[in-house]
Amino acid sequence: MRRHCVVLVAALLALPAAAAAQQNHDHGAHSEYAGISGRDIKALDSASVNNYLSGAGMGFALSAELNGYPGPRHVLDLADSLQLTAEQREATQAIFERMQLRAIALGTQVVELERQLDQRFAHRHIDTALLDNMTGQIAALNGRLRAVHLQAHLEVTALLTNEQTAAYKRLRGYH
Repeated sequence: MRRHCVVLVAALLALPAAAAAQQNHDHGAHSEYAGISGRDIKALDSASVNNYLSGAGMGFALSAELNGYPGPRHVLDLADSLQLTAEQREATQAIFERMQLRAIALGTQVVELERQLDQRFAHRHIDTALLDNMTGQIAALNGRLRAVHLQAHLEVTALLTNEQTAAYKRLRGYH
């Protein structure tokens, strides 16, 4: 009798642990991606699509920005504090506009290729060769897009004095 009680108690004590294990197992079966399956382009959220289509920086130029190469948008925003000359403002505006046009063109291509890739998977019309080609194109476009943003930082830095660059870093909080 005592042995049966010990077995019964052990079984009862094991039930919460078994239930928790089952609950964790069930939870693990659902992907964290389950809630985003309705996206138009599965690999891109709406903010990313908007950023690509608007030419936003998306962190592409962080290696320049955080190493003391000012970006055109922020230089224009800080123009008064940096005491830009009229010529510097005009040149920075031109750099920004050129960067923006190129970034929008490249970003639009990225979004379109991502849409096509998504549709290929959705309709099961993809193979390894096509996959390699499309992802290679997307990667190349992202590389070109990054270069466009980094190039703008190089061009703006060449326009500024050392004092303006130092002021930019201080104003942006990069001591």
